[in-house]
Amino acid sequence: MQDSPNASPLPAAAYIGIGQIKPLGAAIEVPVAGGGCGSEGGAGKASCGSSGGPDDMPPEIWEKVRNHPCYSEEAHHHYARMHVAVAPACNIQCNYCNRKYDCSNESRPGVVSQKLTPEQAVKKVVAVASEIPQMTVLGIAGPGDSLANPKKTFDTFRMLQEQAPDIKLCLSTNGLALPDLVDEICQYNIDHVTITINMVDPAVGEKIYPWIFWDHRRVTGYEAARILHERQMQGLEMLTARGVLTKINSVLIPGINDEHLIEVNREVKKRGAFLHNIMPLISEAEHGTHFGLTGQRGPTAQELKAVQDACMGGANLMRHCRQCRADAVGLLGEDRSEEFTLDKIEQMEVVYDLDRRREYQRRVEVERDAQHAAKQEALAAAQALDVADDLKVLVAVATKGGGRVNEHFGHVPEFQIFEVSATEAIFVGHRRVDLYCQGGYGDDEQLPSVVRAINDCHAVLVAKIGACPRDELSQAGIEPVDRYVGEFIEKAALAWFNDYRGRIASGAIVHEDRGDAAIRQGAFTGSAADTAA
Repeated sequence: MQDSPNASPLPAAAYIGIGQIKPLGAAIEVPVAGGGCGSEGGAGKASCGSSGGPDDMPPEIWEKVRNHPCYSEEAHHHYARMHVAVAPACNIQCNYCNRKYDCSNESRPGVVSQKLTPEQAVKKVVAVASEIPQMTVLGIAGPGDSLANPKKTFDTFRMLQEQAPDIKLCLSTNGLALPDLVDEICQYNIDHVTITINMVDPAVGEKIYPWIFWDHRRVTGYEAARILHERQMQGLEMLTARGVLTKINSVLIPGINDEHLIEVNREVKKRGAFLHNIMPLISEAEHGTHFGLTGQRGPTAQELKAVQDACMGGANLMRHCRQCRADAVGLLGEDRSEEFTLDKIEQMEVVYDLDRRREYQRRVEVERDAQHAAKQEALAAAQALDVADDLKVLVAVATKGGGRVNEHFGHVPEFQIFEVSATEAIFVGHRRVDLYCQGGYGDDEQLPSVVRAINDCHAVLVAKIGACPRDELSQAGIEPVDRYVGEFIEKAALAWFNDYRGRIASGAIVHEDRGDAAIRQGAFTGSAADTAA
């Protein structure tokens, strides 16, 4: 197989320790055609990305991402997505994947409770969109590969276009079959495609992919990784040329591709990728994957952040991914799929009211504009300060949506993490935790795992917190803060930080660096629906 004519030779990989990783420095040229974002400035700062707004990108791109929760960090506070499990077959094997078709208690890609036919999928989408008017995106992400099941995938999109034309369509793929199906992707107005690219060097790839099924035969080893790599690069270039926005997913596997992901970021940027999503390996042994059963660990929170930070200046980064199930429903960070099983849908009176959906989304935009204005006001006030130091800390936030500090400590299945300085508050990730409150009572056995998940944070902003977790957090050196209830997150985080700096300056406290944190894998214990208000 020949490389795409636009492909450039791969640069030599530089293997260094995570602690020595340095950010990408030089600006990288991007193809002019298509949906990729340009770069500006000597540091290679991209002009649009998941944290960008309407002033940061061309209007036609903003229209594609403004209410897409995966492509816009701001939108994910307000808009929902859903996946339908119509694509069970896969044409490659990944060492981190074990597909399950009737599993309800794991939260990871490749897992579903029910496989659906295209007809069942469309019926489910219409039902969900009728009940959740802020659901704006339908994706096909498995449980296998969407393009290894092209008829089921495109039949679903075709029927949905007819019944719910306002819903954005997207798909995820490993890229092996992608170059052969770009025309069909464009035919069905699929404006968003995610490609999982874990390597740009087959020597790295053969440690991740034991085999691919290609040209009616199973191919293994280095040759399999080479074919997959070439097809991924070719498909990405073709999508860019056709104006399709692409997001690249990469799984960070310590000791295998951690440093190498800097090269991946550089190469996908060259080919016009809109976003790069670097995710932690999920490798619990109970999931039954090769990596899980052989002891390959996932990264710590700081290892993940170090690689993400090192890629700043390359392709724009997505940091709000939740590594969703292939049948996820709802806002990112929540899963309402159990409300919409096939038997429950049969009992629902479904009315797809497009006017109601538009009116609801109009109200969402009013709230979103208020959040954006509050954020800009807080940032402007912070940037006006004359601050000599460059102190930065991480802050955990308990939120149930809307970009506000509005959730009880014990009711959160995850904390959002912000990096805060005197002049900015930047969303840098999330930490899944087991629910502390179970049936209205605090479960003290869960507290240590919650503390470990946010151990690198100096504070946690909450709407409410009980005495026991307050004491436990304080003893661990994490300040529990409940005085910003209902405030927009950035405004609250900046206000807390400036108070924190004031206490340091007065000698009331001494700043100390925090340690690392654990990334919680798999499904959380309990359900938000089971907790008391």
